[in-house]
Amino acid sequence: MTDREIILDSLMEILEKGQYSHLVLRSVLQKYDYLPKQQRSFIKRTCEGTIENKIYIDYVIDSFAKTKTPKMKPLIRTLLRMGTYQILFLDGVPDAAVCNECVKLAIKRGFGPLKGFINGILRTIARNKEQIALPNREKEPLMYLSVRYSMPLWIVELWQAQYGSRAEDMLKAQLEKRPLTIRVNEAMPGEAQSKMLSQIAETGVKVTQSKLLPYAYYLEQVDHIDALPGYAQGSFFMQDIGSMQVVELAGIKPGDAVIDVCAAPGGKAMHALAKLHGKGSVQARDLTENKVSMIEENIERCAGAADTIEVLVWDARILDPQAVEKADVVIADLPCSGLGVIGRKSDIKYRMTPEQVADIAALQREILSVVWQYVKPGGILMYSTCTLTKAENQDNRDWFLENSPFTLLEEKELLPSAETDGFYMIKCRRNKA
Repeated sequence: MTDREIILDSLMEILEKGQYSHLVLRSVLQKYDYLPKQQRSFIKRTCEGTIENKIYIDYVIDSFAKTKTPKMKPLIRTLLRMGTYQILFLDGVPDAAVCNECVKLAIKRGFGPLKGFINGILRTIARNKEQIALPNREKEPLMYLSVRYSMPLWIVELWQAQYGSRAEDMLKAQLEKRPLTIRVNEAMPGEAQSKMLSQIAETGVKVTQSKLLPYAYYLEQVDHIDALPGYAQGSFFMQDIGSMQVVELAGIKPGDAVIDVCAAPGGKAMHALAKLHGKGSVQARDLTENKVSMIEENIERCAGAADTIEVLVWDARILDPQAVEKADVVIADLPCSGLGVIGRKSDIKYRMTPEQVADIAALQREILSVVWQYVKPGGILMYSTCTLTKAENQDNRDWFLENSPFTLLEEKELLPSAETDGFYMIKCRRNKA
């Protein structure tokens, strides 16, 4: 199995069969872990890059092909997409080699009669790649942005309406390479933290401290995260800045009782535990056994928290009478459309629809109408999402404040950037009377 065959099969699973890209790639990279790092990096980059840029790639293919991408056979369409990505975005791969390898793959998979079609399109793209004309920015500004940044038109229209001139920067940020973000266990002494970070750097990983939070660091050139110094000991946890900001904004203090109602994979719950300094309690809930198992696995590894965080399966839409008015802080980081994390999970933008956004916003209201009751009078509810839609954020904020006995204390929106995913959060206090 060559690296290009692995890429082809992976993209077929993701783009043609609807499998989740991060799950497919995780499985593939584990299966072919014996391959040299350079080959695994090529597989990962080509798969992710093809998915990220699919709209632009299809536009380019359709500019030179009589048969347009929607009418092509799935395997041919996928071969052309991965080949076009390499021609347009990977300088280290000779164009002629890309064309030849795609033709070989077509023949090997039983599509020999179409080898001329594939070869002709890819070589034409290679010859004309410096002169590809995008939609006219003056006449079709939204279509231009959609193609230029490979974003579905409905998302471009949505963000343009909500954010105006900032929309293009948001679109651009979703295509920028992002480092891995970690939260260092705050319970570690400063000297131990410095030693661990130095050991990580010695493995060839670039380590940069975030300017936003002192315990957040960015890692680049990471091969196996679970092989890094400190991982097995729970000295750090993979967590985005936005997720950390939710716990930071909550103002959790020693002695608080905290309930995280949709907690998987457990990052915020463990962050909350760190804020308690051994005094108080954290309860982490989620909908399914599978999600709760994820929380338990991470708790077991990180922070030695197995005996200090209570974990349970619970549908957040159903009221738990035992939890009513028991929490000083409720964290409600609810299921959302995920448009703020497209930069990390590109296939989200192809899965989500405007109709689904409306359904999710309704689900969020259903959950909020239940979980606010767990907050003690005078306590705090944190509502957050990793998305950037008015329906799920500002509209739900207004609905919640109108229909629940809470006062808004703070609101924060993080737009996608090199430092953080898109995130929205509000901090509300339950009225005492």
